[in-house]
Amino acid sequence: MSEDFNNESGLFEKLKKLNINRPAIISTALLLVAVIIVTAVAIANNRTKKDALTDPNADSGTKQPEVEQEAPKTEDEPIKTPTQLPTTTPSTTVDDKLPSFVLPVSGALSKKHDPSTQVFSNTMNDYRVHLGLDIITSAAAPVYAAADGKIDKIWEDTLMGYCIAIKHNGNCYTIYKNLAETLPEGISEGVSVRSGQLIASVGESAMVEVAEEPHLHFEMTVSDLGVDPLEYFDEKALASLGIDASHGE
Repeated sequence: MSEDFNNESGLFEKLKKLNINRPAIISTALLLVAVIIVTAVAIANNRTKKDALTDPNADSGTKQPEVEQEAPKTEDEPIKTPTQLPTTTPSTTVDDKLPSFVLPVSGALSKKHDPSTQVFSNTMNDYRVHLGLDIITSAAAPVYAAADGKIDKIWEDTLMGYCIAIKHNGNCYTIYKNLAETLPEGISEGVSVRSGQLIASVGESAMVEVAEEPHLHFEMTVSDLGVDPLEYFDEKALASLGIDASHGE
């Protein structure tokens, strides 16, 4: 202990010889202590901020919502199952069903629809297939819509004259050719018509059939395929055309 005191006394003696006064030493020591304290506080603050950044809940004043755990089902609670989808196929819609057809004109059948057998053409003086029906009637005879539908197109064909096409349910079209140029009032493209409604009159505009008697040339398509219209008329209509439904003639 005395040795330490002697060392300190010797240190003060040396400081005196260097003309360093005690107040200056104390001030310097206090300044060093202050610097050390400020540095320690700054390090502590930086460390606190770093911890806050890594922990989003720390000192934020808000808490993350707790996920509510679903209570286990009791034995009495029924287990919910997904709704069963219907296993039956949907029924055919109205638009897919073909309508009932009536004769578009009163008369007698002169030529049938036959895409395979050639028949003689009085106008062209040759043999060719005949697509559709030719129904002989009087000149200017009224022509009626064969079923409910909408007039899809009205046009003049170079060979078949003035024509009207009506679209029906079931992707079906009825086509009326060799018509007179003048149409009844209100008949135009896009107009809806009812079965049996007057849409035109028989003319002599079909140049490839001009040598034939006055008649309506009538065609049908189903799903874009040409079909025999006779297969879509009832027995009463076939009888009026002079056709025996049971024998086909």
